Order: sequence, then C-alpha cells, then structure tokens
Amino acid sequence: MEKTNREGFASNFGFIMAAVGSAVGLGNIWGFPYKMGMNGGFAFLLIYLVLAIFIGIAVMVGELVIGRKTGLSPIAAYRKLSKKFTFLGYMALACPFLILCFYMVLGGMVMRYACGYLLAMFGVDTWGVADISTYFGVFTTNGTSMVIWTLIFIVINAVIVAAGIGGGIEKFCNIGMPCLFVILLIVIVYVAVQPGAMGGYQFMFGFNIEPLKTDFLTVLKTAAGQMFFSLSLGMGAIITYGSYLNKKEKIQKNAVIIVVMDTLVAIMAGMIVMPACYAFLDGNTKGGPGLLFQSMQMVFHNMGGFIGNLMGFLFYFLVFIAAISSSMSLLEALTSSRVDRNVEAGKAPNRRKIVIVFAILVAIFALPNALDGIGAGVAGGATLPTPAELFGMTDAVKGWNDCWLDFYDMLSEGILMPVGAMIMAFAIGWIWKMDFVVEECESSGCKFWGKAFFNICYKFITPIGMLVVLYGQITSYFF
Repeated sequence: MEKTNREGFASNFGFIMAAVGSAVGLGNIWGFPYKMGMNGGFAFLLIYLVLAIFIGIAVMVGELVIGRKTGLSPIAAYRKLSKKFTFLGYMALACPFLILCFYMVLGGMVMRYACGYLLAMFGVDTWGVADISTYFGVFTTNGTSMVIWTLIFIVINAVIVAAGIGGGIEKFCNIGMPCLFVILLIVIVYVAVQPGAMGGYQFMFGFNIEPLKTDFLTVLKTAAGQMFFSLSLGMGAIITYGSYLNKKEKIQKNAVIIVVMDTLVAIMAGMIVMPACYAFLDGNTKGGPGLLFQSMQMVFHNMGGFIGNLMGFLFYFLVFIAAISSSMSLLEALTSSRVDRNVEAGKAPNRRKIVIVFAILVAIFALPNALDGIGAGVAGGATLPTPAELFGMTDAVKGWNDCWLDFYDMLSEGILMPVGAMIMAFAIGWIWKMDFVVEECESSGCKFWGKAFFNICYKFITPIGMLVVLYGQITSYFF
C-alpha cells in the first residue's frame, strides 16, 4: 500500500525520541511506582516484565505495522485494512480522549508542584500551609487553582501539536527525553546515598512472589493495565506515529528499543520513589495514587532546606517532561484522525484549527476530574461530587467510582485498551496472518526475526492473556 503524502519525522532518532516520549509519561513515574508499592514490589515487577516481553513488544510491532503500512491514523488505517475493523479505530481514539481528560489535570498538578519548588529555591513559599502533608488536599479541593493549572497544561500541549510533527513534537522530544534521563540519574544517585534507602531496593528487587500466591489475578490485571498505559498501546498514538515512519526504518528494532527504554524509565522511577519511601517515610510504599504528590512532597520536605527544594524541583520537572511528551502524542492521535479525514475529502488539513477544537473539548470533559478533589468529593470540600456521590453508591471502593479520574481510567485502560489489543492480535494472528507483519517489517530491507515467537504471541498469548486481564478487570469493577 502506498503511503499518503503526510508530514513525517526528520530522522529515526526523532521518531525514537517521540515514540519513547509517548510511552514514557505519568504511567512510568506516577503509575508504576504506586502500583508496584501496592502490589508487592518484586512480584509486580516480575509480572510486568513478562507481560512487556510476551505482549507489549508484539502489540507495539503490530500497531507500528498498521500505521506504517497504511500511512494513516487509526480510524482510516483500520478502515483501509478492512471495513469490518473500523470500530477498532474509533476505540483507539476514544482511549486517548478519555485519558487526556484526566491526564491534563495531572499534568497541571505536576506543573504546580514544579513551580512551587522552583520558587521555594529562592525563598518564596507558595504552599501556604503550616503542615505540608495537608497541601495535597488543600490544592486538589481548590477548584479554581485546579482548573487554571489544567488549562495552562492544555495550552502548552496545543501549541506544540499545532506546530506539527517535525516543528513541534520531534523538536521537543529530541531535547526533552535526554534531559529526562539525566535528571532521573541525578535524583536516583542522591536518593541512593540516603540512610535506609536499601530497603527500597530490597522491596523492588528482592525475590518475593508471595503476593502472586495470595492474589495473582489482581497483580496480573494491575500490571497489564499499567503496561498498556505506560507503553501508550491501544491508544492510537503508536499507530499514528507509525504512520509517519519512513519505510527504511526497522520496525522490530524500534519496537524493542521503545519497550526497553520505557521499562527502564519505569524501573528508574521506582528506584527513586521506593528507596525514598524507606529513607524518609519509614517504608510506607502504599501511598496509592497520591504517592507522586502527597508522599513525595513529604520526602522532599524531610530532606529539608535548599537541597530538598532542588530535588523537589528536579523530580517534578522530569515528571512534567514525561507527562507532556505523552499527552501531546495522544492529542496528535486525535488531531491526525481529523487531518486525514480532511485530506481524504480533498480539503485543507487545518491542523491548527483541529488542535484548538480538540483542546477545547478535552478541557470541557476534564472539568469533572479537576473539580472533584481527586476523590474528595463534595463531602471533602471539593466543587463536584464523585461518581459514587452522584449516583448514590454506598460502595465507593470499586476502583472506578471513587473519583472521576478512576471512572475515565476504567473505561480506557480498564476496558477499551485490553479489548482493542485482544481483537487486533486476533486479527493479525488468524485473519491477516503473519505475512501481513513480515511483509511490512521486511520492506526496510532487513529480515524478520522471531517469526515463530510473534506468531504464537498473536495467535495465542496476547488474545488469551488479554481475555484473562479483561475478566479480572470486569470482576473487580462490577462484582
């Protein structure tokens, strides 16, 4: 199939940095540490690595193949392959929209913390609380502040995406991703030399599979959801970036690099957060979603003085880089779908106008996430009720109704992403066959390696694995 005349990446390095940027985000630095902390440390890491090898790489290759083979964004790409699978394209775009509606809120929160520590380095206190442990609740229930920081983050994303692939996304990631790795290393080294930090490494890397014996399904579904969220799979972003990929580039090699680098960043983030919890929080790793904000702020407060503020700024600045590199890839997935439709109809692309429209829509649907106090609800002083409060549900611990963030996350990461991956893998394994993947990968002039491995993954491991994960998700959400 011939590629459409579309803008692309200027270099393979630019593609790798953008794809890694899409994968490396809040999923790595926010989601991975707190989910690891709540699911047994090493046991969670072990399952995550197995899933990344046997499912993550296969799905990554499949999405890159679909994108490059068609040269189109998800909806048009699936329609071009088979009209019967067009619905997968719509699912792939529903995911980034739902995720952006809470991701932009979290991104704005990260910016607020980064700016707070930057100003604190110069003696300006913007926290305004006597007890720093209370700031998270004060901030998240202040609807005005939450909305303002969310809108700032949305505007920054829109400006970058409106500049296009080469002029916006690629330029940002070429600088931002190397900076992220450097900052990660700096903070890791500092935390590593703190008294008590060794307990965090033991928690992460010490052989302990007891959590798998007691609640295997919970660890499995949590690790699987985290893997998809972290690698940007099932969101349309990888298909979209693949559509910009030059035919000369090696899909398999790029897929492996992206998965390895993404996993490395997640582990490095864990090597900051887990040892810090042991060094400064008496080994409390079960801070949940608030671990990135409430618990880590206590860590930097306990460090004290200029060093604590400096480490706080560096940490939240690297989280900001990770967050925006992912959020702009999701906004690009939405934007490119409409751009492709305009081009197909013989109209002007109108990229900037499309970006503005989607940014406004995301801002509107992000409001519940910004105004419910991240689960505090009206009872906790927030502006809007949580889903549980709104629908009069007495059981608010289902993992989807305790806040709007979890509700949006349940729809996207919990259901749409595993369903999409399962059907895509099934289609490649049983309908389009492996030749579909081999032909596109070998168009670069390099022989396809591991055909038997990928064939088994597409036919059996990925579909069955995703079915088990989906079962675990649904039973935990609704039963």
